Amino acid sequence: MSNENINTAGAAIAEALAEYDQEIADATKRITDEVAKEAVDDLKKSSPKLTGSYRKGWRKKQSYADKRTKRNTVYNETDYQLTHLLEYGHASRNGGRVRAIQHIAPVEQAAIEALQERIEAAASK
Repeated sequence: MSNENINTAGAAIAEALAEYDQEIADATKRITDEVAKEAVDDLKKSSPKLTGSYRKGWRKKQSYADKRTKRNTVYNETDYQLTHLLEYGHASRNGGRVRAIQHIAPVEQAAIEALQERIEAAASK
């Protein structure tokens, strides 16, 4: 086999790998958006409701994105001060503690597992 054939074959393999790599990156970015949206929906369902403002305040935003990666942040826009207090409990005015209402940690764990499963499935196709 001549050097020209080897170079051509090597270039073709490199191009195919780059195309596959970009397809996986695009799928990962799409999956990241889907999982973040599902996490927001789950938090809106599982959050405590007194007035409804806290429950309705969950949002997602794109923290970072480039050609290969993407990061989304799920946060509470309206009553962000309450997230820690509700999730972990807090001291009350007249002594004692207010019980914790864990609603963020289960959704976070489910989102991590869903993201991992979906990315693995997309990569194995």
